[in-house]
Amino acid sequence: MRRDVALNTREAKLNHRIYKWSEEETILAFYHYCTIPFGKLSKTNPEIIKIASILGRTPSSVVLKMCNFAHFDPDLKKRNISGMSNASKTDQKIVTDFWGDWEKLSFKAAQIEHTLVAKNTDIHGHAQTRLTGNDVMRLNKERVNQQFFREAVWVSYHGCCCITGVAVPELLIASHIKPWAISDPETERTNPRNGLCLNVLHDKAFDKGLITVLPDYTVRISSKLRKHIHPDSISWLLQCDKQEIVKPEKFAPKQEFLQYHNDVIFIP
Repeated sequence: MRRDVALNTREAKLNHRIYKWSEEETILAFYHYCTIPFGKLSKTNPEIIKIASILGRTPSSVVLKMCNFAHFDPDLKKRNISGMSNASKTDQKIVTDFWGDWEKLSFKAAQIEHTLVAKNTDIHGHAQTRLTGNDVMRLNKERVNQQFFREAVWVSYHGCCCITGVAVPELLIASHIKPWAISDPETERTNPRNGLCLNVLHDKAFDKGLITVLPDYTVRISSKLRKHIHPDSISWLLQCDKQEIVKPEKFAPKQEFLQYHNDVIFIP
């Protein structure tokens, strides 16, 4: 991926000289940066190509911009990944303004994307936005936020259940650690760090407090689950007790959310 970025830097810079990135374009690129794995930032990635089409830029330019964001990404810094060092003041401002304010980012990005698509009839005919039909026109805020949450959590865990490794999309759910209904709408509901990627069975068990994940990222099984179900029928489920979850690439679960689930939802 780094070689791909290096080979296309000249092309991206040429595109940049034609017209600078606006703040709105940068916001939209940052939104998509949060929903694409760092290892898949490539000009051949269909998602990058689609974003480039909406922005009216080359895929190489979009990749370079996203690598600029990586320079400020605290999750990547923990992994000693620094990203590109030539980020602009606008890049830094957008990351600073929106990192942690995911509700604001997701809704603002949806508005920008809808506006860009609507301006160009050719793009409107060939590119797809995150929302469709009446949803695009209304830009339902709750739906936009939920979409960002799902995508960010999905990407962070590379589309795999963090407990079992199941990678079948139809069987996976971006599960809230602290339930959506009681989460703060501004700081918790859309926060990817309030999420785990789980398969449907473990998601249900987690939601009902039959399993939990401790702040040290290990799984615990409720005594209720052990008591009321014959062990032979769920031995594969019991095996995950004290097992460490697969940690995400970014947006690691916040310990205060895990502690809340342990204290309030989990049945010891």
